[in-house]
Formats: sequence, structure tokens, C-alpha cells
Amino acid sequence: MHFDVMDNHYVPNLTIGPLVCEALRKHGVTAPIDVHLMVEPVDRIVPDFAKAGATYISFHPEASAHVHRTVQLIKSHGCKAGVVLNPATPIEVLDWVLDELDLVLLMSVNPGFGGQAFIPSALEKLRRVRERIDRSGRDIRLEIDGGVKAENIGEIAAAGADTFVAGSAIFNAPDYADVIARMRRAVADARGLRA
Repeated sequence: MHFDVMDNHYVPNLTIGPLVCEALRKHGVTAPIDVHLMVEPVDRIVPDFAKAGATYISFHPEASAHVHRTVQLIKSHGCKAGVVLNPATPIEVLDWVLDELDLVLLMSVNPGFGGQAFIPSALEKLRRVRERIDRSGRDIRLEIDGGVKAENIGEIAAAGADTFVAGSAIFNAPDYADVIARMRRAVADARGLRA
């Protein structure tokens, strides 16, 4: 389960806080909760989401004064840590923290609003990050968020993504099950080609 947390400062939108995460845990949700923090300052809210039951907490390096320190803060609270790369964020930021990460989240749109079109250059960035992760030998999830649809998810999977955040493509469709089934087929087909 992926949560977009926005503070109307780092990005121009406002969404949910840790109480929603906590309520899901109290109501028996055991699935991993992946919290994507689009907030500034990020270190202030990390402990709140960890206490609320987050599994993964990811943040934008631009929202942290000290990226390595924020990664360590997340881990010190018992969560898995991730870094989020905006479309224009250079992948070299990973050079200094990749060996500490559990997740890299690539934004394939500029963050802040749902329903945006996939930025095609994200595919090459995805391939380059996949190569870095594979070279590291570490088990790091590579997630993509933004403009993911049944029509492009196969190409995204073939480029190296492990996890796909698809909000508008699913929730704006009249038949959720059909869209999800088509996405799963496209990913399975693409992974068959990668093997």
C-alpha cells in the first residue's frame, strides 16, 4: 500500500498524515505500508510515520539537509529506508547512500498531483538506476510512480522496475479489476522477456 504524504510546502498539494496509517494498522491491515514523504523538513515527521506503522519510508533528497542522516533516522525507527528521485534529480545522489537503502523510488512525473502523463525520459533513468542496484549486489526495490498505466507498464517493467505505483489509472477506471489484470499480464509478459 503506497501513501503519498504532501505538506503543501515541498509540493503544492496537501494529503494525509500518520493518523491514517495508524488507523489502518489498528483495523488489521498487515500489508506493507510504503510512505512517500513529500514534506519539508522531512526529519520532523519520520518518527510519527514509523510509530504509526509504516514499513517503508522514502523521501526526496532535496527535502533533507543531510540525506545520510535521514536514512539513518528512518532505520533507527525500525523502518526500511528509501530515496525518491524527481525527474530532474541526478542519479549520482545514490552514490553516497545506495549501500544503506532498501528502496529507490523514481518519479516519472513531477510530484504533487495525480493524473499526469508519464515522462518518457524516466525509462532511461530507470535502466541506469537498475544497473547501479544490480552492480551493488544488494536487495533494493526499484519503484516507479507517475503516469503508470496498462498501456506502458510492460515497457516500464522491462526497463527494470520491481514495484509500480498506479493511482489514477486504476481509480479513474470503471472496472478496477480489469485494469489491474491487464497490468499484471503486461508485467508478466515483460518479465518473461527479461529472463
